Amino acid sequence: MRLLFAGTPDPAVPSLRALLASRHEVVAVLTRADAPAGRGRRLVPSPVRLAAEEAGIPVLTERPRGEEFLATLRELDVDAAPVVAYGHLLRADVLAVPRLGWVNLHFSVLPAWRGAAPVQHAVLAGDEVTGATTFLLDEGMDTGPVLGTATETIRPRDTSGDLLGRLATSGADLLVATLDALEDGSLAPQPQPADGASLAPKVTTDDARVRWDDPALAVDRRIRAVTPAPGAWTTLPPTGGLDAAPGARLGLGPVTPRPDVTDLAPGEVRPGKKEVLVGTATHAVALGHVQPVGKKPMPAADWARGARGLFTGHAGDAALRLGQDAR
Repeated sequence: MRLLFAGTPDPAVPSLRALLASRHEVVAVLTRADAPAGRGRRLVPSPVRLAAEEAGIPVLTERPRGEEFLATLRELDVDAAPVVAYGHLLRADVLAVPRLGWVNLHFSVLPAWRGAAPVQHAVLAGDEVTGATTFLLDEGMDTGPVLGTATETIRPRDTSGDLLGRLATSGADLLVATLDALEDGSLAPQPQPADGASLAPKVTTDDARVRWDDPALAVDRRIRAVTPAPGAWTTLPPTGGLDAAPGARLGLGPVTPRPDVTDLAPGEVRPGKKEVLVGTATHAVALGHVQPVGKKPMPAADWARGARGLFTGHAGDAALRLGQDAR
């Protein structure tokens, strides 16, 4: 079949490459326009654009609306348009052009976790199994009829980045198999179940703020869910001995639960030679890598040794606590 591939971020690249290696022909790629990034805010092309240009595939970056885009789409004369994390909603007149429709690859087992951040919400909720779904786009939010599914176990220490990496690979195989079956006429779309729908809106920076008065299990899940993006964080207390503004942020990598340590109050820090423990509503967690403002990530024990002024004068009832002004 002749295909128009629509996608933007890194997790869409395995699907594009799988389609380029398939029996189908990717005649063009639709992706979001170059976006400013980094300190210099220079325009950077999307990962999908870079992969398409490397393969010599024409790239479209205009918004999918208006008569000009419709005319371009009709000229391409595609049979189907596979979509992976493209980033724009499509109108009914655009959806109607490809003969077999727009085939979306979504990283959950629908109707669970409809929305922009299904993988992050699955980790945050403590799901044990998730997966990927191919379905036909309609004008709703991930509500179209299902074409195929694949499941994936969520491992106990998975971050959303770990899980999404595996789903991007297995999902690419699912997308190719779905398109093969559509061409053969051996696949019939099935309506999504009426029950079991849940929403997965975009995860914000505020969502990534650690709540130390949550149980350790919830703290661990939140940090893993927002790693690598948008990245977990807490705040440092106002301390004269620290070269940072009161309430300065401290970025956090995944932590290790320490159910054997139960004598720390929520947010209370206990630095040691090899680890840094922080209390929660239940038991402590050991910090992994941390990232002070303006610095690179470092092991928590190294950070604690280099920030002794932070702990000076904190003892007993005056114990240092993270995140006190973050609520």
